[in-house]
Amino acid sequence: MRYIGIDFGMKRIGVALSDQDGDFAMPHSVIENGKGAATTVAALAKKECVGAIVIGRSLDYKGAPNPIMRKAQQFAHDLEKLSGLAVLYENEFLTSAEAERIQGKTETLDASAAALILKSFLDTMNREIN
Repeated sequence: MRYIGIDFGMKRIGVALSDQDGDFAMPHSVIENGKGAATTVAALAKKECVGAIVIGRSLDYKGAPNPIMRKAQQFAHDLEKLSGLAVLYENEFLTSAEAERIQGKTETLDASAAALILKSFLDTMNREIN
């Protein structure tokens, strides 16, 4: 099954896609967070024949939800309604910092962070299957 990964941010939303088998995660795009963002992601999910959406669960150092998490949950709810797909959560911790360490600060940073979130989800899922 193919998945979309989301790195939700107040200004930008990073998007990643998995391969058809759900083994690899690749950065896809960065979209501006605003009116229509959920519709854009839902349309991409349909176009790419995605079976589920994975969004980063933003937690602080103590494991409590960060202030942005409420908005991310609303975005996830909107995505579920628009796409008809399950929206799953994967804990994210410093994925943007890790993406920046790997590639530097570029325009695709948020998409790379989304790929790290999605890859973490896929690795966990594939470990559980095997």
